[in-house]
Amino acid sequence: MSPSPTTDRPTRAIRRRRLLRQLVVAGIVGLLLVSAPWLWTVVAAHGHRYDETGAPRADVVIVLGTEVLADGRPSVRLAGRLATAAELVHSGRARVVLVSGDGNGVSGDEPVAMTRHLTGALGVDPERIVGDPAGLDTYDSCVRARDVYGVRRALIVTQSYHLSRAVTLCRTVGMDVDGVAARCAGCGTGLLAGKAVRDYLAAPKAAWDAVLARPPAVHSPATPALQDALRGN
Repeated sequence: MSPSPTTDRPTRAIRRRRLLRQLVVAGIVGLLLVSAPWLWTVVAAHGHRYDETGAPRADVVIVLGTEVLADGRPSVRLAGRLATAAELVHSGRARVVLVSGDGNGVSGDEPVAMTRHLTGALGVDPERIVGDPAGLDTYDSCVRARDVYGVRRALIVTQSYHLSRAVTLCRTVGMDVDGVAARCAGCGTGLLAGKAVRDYLAAPKAAWDAVLARPPAVHSPATPALQDALRGN
């Protein structure tokens, strides 16, 4: 005997609710899986993030490069990173600055622009600055700071949306690193939101690089430049 339309309606409703629950659970599981690399960076960096005034001391502060303007000046974000690093030096929390970026970047030579701004507008002694022109991404900057420049303990400066990933990558490759959130005067809400989304999407690559211990894109022999700068300052 076939079910009547009136008894079949509750059955269909139950099936729809069950399917909806399954879809919701699948969505939550999928979101957690996709978010796992980003959560890894947040958890691993916990306790190692500071603002400018609360930063601990370290001999070296690493500044990560980013966009340079057409006239050679640093962009708003890069200027904020440099201003924060300069304050760390002037306040005695750091002795030497390692500016790490792309020397052949699409927007220009990042380490040269960074050095020029630090020495010109921010009054940092050029003897306290060492440039790495092959810090092509965050992971490369960390590995090269360790292998090429001999850094074992450092502060690292970048904007807050990028800070957990930077700290986590540097600590994963074996450095004792604390992050300092950079200034970003003039950074609009839209810009910061967009960069935060970009950083979220970059987390899987960061995790993949760390798991594989990927060598940096540019191999360079070790140099005493940073150690020489420390001895002189």
